[in-house]
Amino acid sequence: MATDKMVLKLEGRIDSGNAHEWEEKLISLLKNSGGRKTVFDASDLEYISSAGLRVLMKIRKLIDDELTIIEVSPDVYSIFETTGFTELFNIKKKLRVISLDGCEKIGSGFYGTVYRIDQDTIVKMYDSPDAIPMIENEKKMAKMAFVKGIPTAISFDIVKSEDGRYGSVFELLKSKSFNDIVLEQPERLEEIEKKLAELAKMVHGTEMEPGVLPLARNTFLHYLDKIESYLDKETSDKCRGMLEALPDDLHVIHGDYHMKNVMISDDEPMLIDMDTLSTGQPIFDLQALFVSYRAYAEDEPGNTERFLGITQDMADHIWEHTIRYYFEDKNDNDISVIMEKVKLLAYIRFLGMVTSGVAKREDLTAIRIEHTVAHIKELAAKYDDFDLAL
Repeated sequence: MATDKMVLKLEGRIDSGNAHEWEEKLISLLKNSGGRKTVFDASDLEYISSAGLRVLMKIRKLIDDELTIIEVSPDVYSIFETTGFTELFNIKKKLRVISLDGCEKIGSGFYGTVYRIDQDTIVKMYDSPDAIPMIENEKKMAKMAFVKGIPTAISFDIVKSEDGRYGSVFELLKSKSFNDIVLEQPERLEEIEKKLAELAKMVHGTEMEPGVLPLARNTFLHYLDKIESYLDKETSDKCRGMLEALPDDLHVIHGDYHMKNVMISDDEPMLIDMDTLSTGQPIFDLQALFVSYRAYAEDEPGNTERFLGITQDMADHIWEHTIRYYFEDKNDNDISVIMEKVKLLAYIRFLGMVTSGVAKREDLTAIRIEHTVAHIKELAAKYDDFDLAL
């Protein structure tokens, strides 16, 4: 079968004693590549010295293209990293294979399942076979947030399970999510809601440099692009104008903010699932509370019990009281307006999710579209902006 890739094996030790021999061998093979992209398989490479690294540099100049090296052992990867080769080449570590037999399942979401490997570590296993770019992007986002002072768990390893899924490993000592805590200790619900609001305000008070993260506003304009055929022109134009009127804002937005995405480790709250990180105004995070705790359950009674493990009464309480704690200086009339503006934005996102198949109940798609379109039309007619600074 024809392939657009030529895979070359690097084996054993490449050092001053055999570097010249490797150079001649690789150059000879490259001359017969037929223009195919070259990938080096380092699964059997035990060691590479500076002489071997110079050979790779010569090869890189010869092919005048990005050089990819896969299946690199931790020891060899350390050499590449120390010498700066990880900045010059596309180098992929050999993934550790783990067994999930007997591991406690501690949560699940749209993209995968979280397991506890041992007391100190958890792993998030992704369902998608193309999960590695998602994992690497989340790790990149988490690092940027951590440097800015946002408490977050950063993955220290990418692994593969025996069933072929990819996962991201985190060190979270004796950790539990906010969701776990309110399930085990419902009497702490209001305390946890206050902490959820406090953490949100801390995150939203953090600024990023221009261009580092995407603008949340643009994400929602993209949602609107996808759903405008379901809306009448007046409603669609109104929503678009409200979004476009929002100024550029460089304050951090998590993007999928709810209790399952906040962990407590050593009494410190930590955000997880950082792949949705962006910048914008607080409304772009607060909408996720409504989507998580109210939108799904509207046409699917029992959704919060299945997905979050909590009753709908508790979900309603979390939605309403977290907003109230966030805007603790506002009166009831202001809170009512804030909630409706948040709901409008949430319904735009939810309709985008429903129509693209992310909301996985196909039997509910038609009724969800009908109800969500009606909500958007009603709320868009009432307001002229998404400003929450009432």
